[in-house]
Amino acid sequence: MRPASSPVPAVLTAPATAVVKPTPPHRALHAAGSSRREVLAAGGVVVALWSCVGAARAASDEEYVSETKDVIGKVRSTINMDRADPGVAEAVAELRELSNSWVAKYRREKSLLGRPSFREMYSALNAVSGHYISFGPTAPIPNKRRARILEEMDTAEKALLRGR
Repeated sequence: MRPASSPVPAVLTAPATAVVKPTPPHRALHAAGSSRREVLAAGGVVVALWSCVGAARAASDEEYVSETKDVIGKVRSTINMDRADPGVAEAVAELRELSNSWVAKYRREKSLLGRPSFREMYSALNAVSGHYISFGPTAPIPNKRRARILEEMDTAEKALLRGR
């Protein structure tokens, strides 16, 4: 430790294990000498901004429903293609790209994680992707796995219609 008369601030000489706890915003305003009225006015701004976030979330909810329906359609059309069809490999590549982008986009949305539609879609996409990664794009999906995937798609679609 440095002597008290050191020109280096104590914060810079503190041990690396020291933890500095940030002050919560509502206490920082009050500690800064702000009146109760000023603190409450700042809270009103937060409420106004929060209502705008809700409107943006509603638009993204419509986008989620739309994109999920698109992915459901693509999965159904791809896994029901004839094995001898020359476009199977290309369709599987498109499906993998679409499913990867869907998962990457919505996996981070905490508001969607508990929804049955998200859970079922994620499970179905995982099964489809895992199959094609393991066995190749032209390998047929076994009937039992296909039935489970289609059932998960149906469940996800029903949950979307119910807003879940």
